[in-house]
Amino acid sequence: MASVLNVSAYLFTRIDDPATLRVELWERAAAAGVRGTILLAEEGINLFLAGDPDAVRGFIDALRADDRFAALETKDSWSDAVPFGKLLVKVKREIIRMDRPEVRPQDGRAPAVSPDTLRRWLDQGADDDGREVVLVDTRNAFEVDYGTFAGAKDWRIERFTQFPDAASSHRDELEGKTVVSFCTGGIRCEKAALYLRDEGLDAYQLDGGILGWFADQGDAHWDGDCFVFDEREALDAGLAPAHDSGNSGASVVARAATAVGA
Repeated sequence: MASVLNVSAYLFTRIDDPATLRVELWERAAAAGVRGTILLAEEGINLFLAGDPDAVRGFIDALRADDRFAALETKDSWSDAVPFGKLLVKVKREIIRMDRPEVRPQDGRAPAVSPDTLRRWLDQGADDDGREVVLVDTRNAFEVDYGTFAGAKDWRIERFTQFPDAASSHRDELEGKTVVSFCTGGIRCEKAALYLRDEGLDAYQLDGGILGWFADQGDAHWDGDCFVFDEREALDAGLAPAHDSGNSGASVVARAATAVGA
């Protein structure tokens, strides 16, 4: 049985002292023996960590004790080994780079659609008002190639900073429809849904992202696997490593980190 707990989590919340917090979180995570990456910015926190289950849970519980992070929710999965070579805690301008400072999820998120609701819409072929539902994949092209929702829009972007221009150029495809943006864990589709709503579209985000969908709905309406940002490379719909990535995992993840601006 897999013994290593992997968690991914993010929260858009105001952080006035990310540089000071960086030192504190690095020391705490290092003492706990967990590895992975934590990104901090004034807009919030984004993390991918793995290690002994009690150590990882203890770190997350301590983080939630800070009022700024009380609402932090994790997506959990398991592996036989820690899929990170080291611990990194970085301060960035954005926890997910979009280069659109007017998009501020920390001031209020776009409406979210639960996996149960989206499953009902997809099963019946329309939302509850009878409108066409359009799924928009906000991830980079190479991630989409691992797997995506059947029929989802894929604009072949190479990095998330290209999403706004791509969305604007494809706006007519979305007009008058119920638009649901999605990504791996939810962080990109939070910003994407806000941008789409600013464009005048009826846009929502898939709550919990693809990993949340897998946990609730398995592989329903999904084709393939889901790329993840660690040495496992991809997860199947059961949240297990899709295959043995061998030596390729680290290089693929390095490419991915560059693509999302992490």
